[in-house]
This record gives sequence, C-alpha cells and structure tokens, in this order.
Amino acid sequence: MIAIEQAEAQLSELDLLASMFPGEKELLVNDQLAVAELKDCVEKRTTDGRSSKVDFTINMKLDTSAGAAVMFSLACVLPFEYPAVLPEITVRSVLLSRAQQTQLNTDLTTYLQKNCLGDVCILNATGWVREHASGYVSRDTTSPPTPGSTVQPVHLVLTRLWIYSHHIYNKCKRKAILQWAKELALSGFSMPGKPGVVCAEGPHSACEEFWSRLKKLNWKRILIRHREDIPFDGTNEDMERRRKFSVFEEKVFNVNGARGNHMDFGQLYQFLNAKGCGDVFQMFFGVEGQ
Repeated sequence: MIAIEQAEAQLSELDLLASMFPGEKELLVNDQLAVAELKDCVEKRTTDGRSSKVDFTINMKLDTSAGAAVMFSLACVLPFEYPAVLPEITVRSVLLSRAQQTQLNTDLTTYLQKNCLGDVCILNATGWVREHASGYVSRDTTSPPTPGSTVQPVHLVLTRLWIYSHHIYNKCKRKAILQWAKELALSGFSMPGKPGVVCAEGPHSACEEFWSRLKKLNWKRILIRHREDIPFDGTNEDMERRRKFSVFEEKVFNVNGARGNHMDFGQLYQFLNAKGCGDVFQMFFGVEGQ
C-alpha cells in the first residue's frame, strides 16, 4: 500500500468512526490541523506537507459486572504508515488500576497484531474493548494476600492539580497542554502569560500522567501549587458531579503590563469564584481576590 492509499484509508476510517460515534463527546479529534492536512493530501493526491499525525479519542460507556455504566476512553494516534503499521491506542478508565490498564492494553495490542495488521482496525479495537474491558475491572492483577493479612479497599479518587508556571508563552506548549488534557479526559483550564496557571482535574492516574508529561517540558519554573484528592463512589456520574469544570479550555483574559503579557487577575478571580474555587487565588498569589 503506497502512502496516498494509506492516507485515503485513514480518512475513510475517520468518516466511518464519525458515523458510528455521533455523540458530542463520543469522538473527540485532538488535532484538527492534522485532519485538515490529511484531507488536503487526499484531495491533491500527494502526502507532501503532512506534519502531524491524526490524533483522536473515542469515549464509550460500558456496563460492568456490577451493573454500573463506566466510561472507557481509547486515545488513538495514527502513524503516517497506518494501516501498514498498527495505530497507537491507549485504553483508560477511572476503574482501572495501573496494573489492570497495562494488562488490558497489552492484550489489545496482541489481538490487533494477530488479527488486524495491514488493515484499518480502530472499529475492531472498540469492539474488542466493548467485549472484554469490563472483565479487567474486577480482575485481580496483584499477588494473592498472605493468610491473616488484611486486604485494603481501593479508593477511587478524583484529583485536581493547581499548577503554577513562571510563564506560559510558547505556542507548542500551549497546544500540548490542550491536547494532553483532551486525550486524558481531563477538565479544567490553562491561562497563558506571566505567570501561567493550569488547573487539571480528572481520574487520579490521568492527572499523574498529565503532570509527568508537563514537567518534562523545558520550563523556567513550574510546580504543583495545590492538590486536591477527592474520593468518589466509583461511578462515572459521581465523578462528573465532583468536577468543578465541564471541559478543558485555554482562558485568555484582558492583558496589561508593559509587554502586554500579564493577564487581568481580577478577571481570573471572578472566573475561579464562579467555579467555586475562589479560595485557590490566595494560595497562588498570596493575596485575596477581588
């Protein structure tokens, strides 16, 4: 399969996925530029000019053995050579421990290698997840407890990270923050400028992954100024109720300062206060908001 045929296959599969997952949050394209480049390449019959891989997330609600509906997210990245090579797929859910998530993704990759290599396979992957994922939630991936030991219950946690940066100007960093938040199903906001503020909330493991990626970028100074860990009952509905933000977005307020790079802190405080987070302002800046 030549490069243009690979591009055509990717575009056809995206169209199919859009029809199979028509809900507002079922199929989230994380990089619209990559899709625009893909369409342009297919239209012009050349793959010259492609710079970004197609990157999207599929969210599916699945029933577990306990009868509760739980959200499973498939973060998908299509290499330029796909479907000649496998896509990069990572499955996540708030009910999966790190060990369970690792085992599920390993088994999914094995299935795709055996059955789908050389053909488009995202729908196959969603079908496999729909059929098998709930079994990993209750699967014990740890060693059995020794006699007489007490098994500690696993508490599910919604984490909210309040991240302070000396500044956030770089367009690539700003784009990465938005992409990673969407990929990891986080809500919150990013405020560019000097200083920079990022709030990310969602499943504990997803927030840890977000912070792990973020801190590896080149920063003058970045740190977690405040952290909230909020237990919840394990259902997706309860987790959604405990979020302060419905989506993740970049917030740009009126700018001031000699270089026009300082956001209006009064507007930031009003925004935080409206979300029930006004007390965080003083933790960040050492003064009361107004």
